[in-house]
Amino acid sequence: MESTPFKDKSIQPDKAMLTGTLGETLPLWEAILSYIIQSHGPIIEEWKFYSPKFGWTLKVLLKKRNLFFFTAYEGYFGISFVFGNKAVSEVEKSDLPVEIIDELRNARKYAEGRGIQIIVTQQSQVEIVKKLIAIKIAN
Repeated sequence: MESTPFKDKSIQPDKAMLTGTLGETLPLWEAILSYIIQSHGPIIEEWKFYSPKFGWTLKVLLKKRNLFFFTAYEGYFGISFVFGNKAVSEVEKSDLPVEIIDELRNARKYAEGRGIQIIVTQQSQVEIVKKLIAIKIAN
């Protein structure tokens, strides 16, 4: 996987930059945001510059709760989740693809939980992200 194009600490990404970078996947990103707002309420978006290696990442929160991290790449994007034990258990019981369940189950465990990143290039991955968001919010 390539790195994000947003590596200049002095330039926080904006809508125009995001539109140009995501290209045809922009509607997929907008669908995820719309789903959260319509199903769960308003969100908070915080751009964070973590390091020159990782560049800018968008932290998405529901009220004060961290939902996920969004990273833009050229023509696609990644959504990174961290799930606690209860949420991991719910993912394991879900109808999500076996590959996703196995990846989360086998992810290294940290104090915050287990992490997984979903790369989004098409609509089917949006549906996976929506299910993961619902599990995250419920747990």
